[in-house]
Amino acid sequence: MIKKPYILYGMMASLYTAKVRAYMRYHGINFIERAAGLPEFANDIIPITNRWIVPVLKTPEEAILQDGTIILDYLNENEPHKGSMHAESPLMQAIAHLLELFGSEGLLRPAMHYRWNFDKENLDFLKVSFQDVLPPALSAEEQESFFLHASGRMRKAAKNFGVLDDLHTDVEASYHEFLDIIEAHLSKHPFLLGGRPTIADYALFGPLFAHLGRDPKPLSLMQQKAPNLFQWVERMNAPAGNENHLYLKSGSDVFSDEDIPQTLVALLKYVADEYLCEITSHVTFANDWIAKHPGIEPGTNGQKGPTKRGIGFAEFKWRDQKNSSIVMLYRFFILQRLTDHFAALDPVQQTTIRKFFADTGLEPILDLRTSRRVTRKDFLEVWE
Repeated sequence: MIKKPYILYGMMASLYTAKVRAYMRYHGINFIERAAGLPEFANDIIPITNRWIVPVLKTPEEAILQDGTIILDYLNENEPHKGSMHAESPLMQAIAHLLELFGSEGLLRPAMHYRWNFDKENLDFLKVSFQDVLPPALSAEEQESFFLHASGRMRKAAKNFGVLDDLHTDVEASYHEFLDIIEAHLSKHPFLLGGRPTIADYALFGPLFAHLGRDPKPLSLMQQKAPNLFQWVERMNAPAGNENHLYLKSGSDVFSDEDIPQTLVALLKYVADEYLCEITSHVTFANDWIAKHPGIEPGTNGQKGPTKRGIGFAEFKWRDQKNSSIVMLYRFFILQRLTDHFAALDPVQQTTIRKFFADTGLEPILDLRTSRRVTRKDFLEVWE
């Protein structure tokens, strides 16, 4: 009996859809992608997820999965794969989780800036790109109105993620530095941790394809300044066996603990400089917020609206500038993947990881925890 295909509901401009699509393509998983603007999404999916959000995956058994990270965990566990997205080494897996967090959340500033602050280069493309989330029966005038409403929300979201008006130059300088660092690494290695893609690759691929490797302004920047990164984007979008990286010399597996290249160390030091201050401020803010709300009912977000994602804004010093960004439970859900992995190891393994993370300036993140854990219930992030 032929197995029914998976159905992936998403949009081309969505960074969280991008990593799921890339995983399924790479591993040859049979799926059909359906636009989230179709009536079936509104009629059949939203009543289950209780909010408009992508990606959503319907399994051949009709189960509904929501969230790119949840979906990848499920596929890695339940579908044949050409190399697990996880590393066997506890240290390399810790690095993978660290980059998973940074790719999912730490690249949102350049992703949002380069999408929404360059209308001359991007706007016509974005109007077309967003059509896959529009109801198909809309007139041209209705499509324009819908896009203006949606893009207005996204422009506000860009500021929520720290793209403040007086920080545009800093965001661009930070991203240019990132391009130099990751270009040096990918000029020698086909994937972030060696010879096969891991959760680190899929997480960074989301923003580096859907926003920064597809929208006209950042796409041209990537092609000119980081051609090896652009080649990696193409590799990540291809089935296994079509990676075209035979000229690179990483073998077929992830790096060993004894052979971590300095180009990867440089990337991790960049993450420490650029993102540690922000995620630390978010945990501090959340713990203060939790202390002020001792009666939060388990299984809720502690707010009036069950789908509200932010609990406030945390301030932090970034590139010698004052910045702030929205504090969301989802970031703690991803952070816990790193801290849970670390906590489950024996003392010798923890010592090895602490030493390496200390050398890159990242050791404090191993101890970052909210005083209440975040879990997911009914497709929402909630406090345990």
